[in-house]
Amino acid sequence: MQKLKIRGGKPLFGTVSVSGAKNAAVGILPAALMAGGGCVIENLPDIEDVRLFMDIFRKMGADVEFDGTSMNISGEGMRNPKADFELVGRMRASYYLLGSMLGRFGRAEVALPGGCFIGVRPIDLHIKGMEALGATTWLERGVLMAEAPKGLKGADIYLDTVSVGATINIMLAAVWAQGQTIIANAAKEPHVVDVANFLNCIGASVRGAGTDVIRINGGRELRGCSYAIIPDQIEAGTYMIAAAAAGGDVTVRNVIPTHLEAVTAKLMEMGYSVTEGDDGREFYMQVRSDGQRPRGVNVRTLPYPGFPTDLQQPIMALLTRNKDASQVYETIFEDRFKHVPYLCRMGAEISVSGRVATVYGVDGLSGCPVTATDLRAGASLVVAGLMAEGVTAIANVDYIDRGYENIEGKLRSLGADVERTDN
Repeated sequence: MQKLKIRGGKPLFGTVSVSGAKNAAVGILPAALMAGGGCVIENLPDIEDVRLFMDIFRKMGADVEFDGTSMNISGEGMRNPKADFELVGRMRASYYLLGSMLGRFGRAEVALPGGCFIGVRPIDLHIKGMEALGATTWLERGVLMAEAPKGLKGADIYLDTVSVGATINIMLAAVWAQGQTIIANAAKEPHVVDVANFLNCIGASVRGAGTDVIRINGGRELRGCSYAIIPDQIEAGTYMIAAAAAGGDVTVRNVIPTHLEAVTAKLMEMGYSVTEGDDGREFYMQVRSDGQRPRGVNVRTLPYPGFPTDLQQPIMALLTRNKDASQVYETIFEDRFKHVPYLCRMGAEISVSGRVATVYGVDGLSGCPVTATDLRAGASLVVAGLMAEGVTAIANVDYIDRGYENIEGKLRSLGADVERTDN
C-alpha cells in the first residue's frame, strides 16, 4: 500500500501533457484481439487497467508486448475465450471481452466485472444486446456465460438508457454478426467514436458513431493495423481543474478542445481564464488563476456532450473555495459522493440530499489523512490537497493509478510538492 503526500498551497506553473484516453483504451484493447495479423496500439496510458488487460490477454493465449506507450497484440494463437476470474474481477471494463470473444469464438466466459463501486452499474443492457444478436446467456457461479454456436445475426437494438459500456460491447459483437445491426439511443462519448474508428481501421463497417444511432454491417474480414488512441479528456479536465484550484498558469497539451467544452464553460463561468491554442503540432488549453475566490456555479452531470460524471468529483473540490454556494447534480450514478466526507474532514462545508450536493464556499482547506474510495474520488482529493494548507496524505493510491499515469511526476513538473511513499 502506498500514499500520495501533498504539501499544498503552492501555485502551479508550466506545461503538462495528457496521456492516451483510458476509457478508449479499455474498449480498443479487447477489440484488437479480434483482428487477424495482430495490431499495434499507440498512445496508450501506462496505467493499472492497461497492464491488467495485458495479463488477462496473456493468460488467454495472446501474444502481448507493452513498452509503456505502445502495445503489440496478436490474438491469432488464442484458443481460450475464458478470461481469468481473479484478474477480471479487478476492473470494470473487462466486460468488453464478452462482445469480442463471443463474436470471434461463438462463446465467452467472463467473470462479473469489478472496478470502482460508485453505484449500481448493471450489465443488463449488455446482455440484452448479446441476446438480440442471437446469443444465449446465463450466470454460473459468478461468471457470465454466453454462447452463439450458429453465429450472430444483425438486429435492431434500442438501449433503454444511454450506456457507454453497452454501446461499445454491442459494437464489438456486431462486427461479427451477419447482416446489419442498428444501435438506437447509443452513447455519443468520444471514446465510443474512437472504438468505432478502430473497428473501421481493422476492416469493420461502423457508421454513425458520435450520434445516437450507430449502424454496423457485420461479417467482414478483420485485419491487423496500427492505431493511436485519442487524448484523455478526463485527465485533461482534471489538470485544468487542478490549475484553477491551486492558482497559477498551466498549459495542458495533447488535447482535443471540443471534448473539453463542458469543463471549459464551467471554469469560465466561475471566472477563470481559459484559452484554447494550436501550435501547429497539437492543441492545448491554458488555464490562468489569480488566486481570487471564484463565483459559485451549478454543475449537472449528463451524457456527452454534457458535463462528464468522471469530472464531478474533481470539480467539487474546486467549488469549496467559491465565494457563494454551488450545487452539484449527479444524474449518472447514484453513489458518487463518497469523497464528500473526506472533503469535509479537510474543512469543506457540503450537504448531500439524494443526488444533489450543496457546496458552501469556505476560506480554505486543511491537509489531513484521507482515503480514495474510487478513481475519480482520488482525483478530487488530489485537487483538494493542492489547495489545502499543510500536508494531505491520500491512501488507496492504487485507485488513482487505474486512470492517471504518473500523476505525482506530472504535478511535480508544475511545481507541486507531491511524493509517493510506502504506507
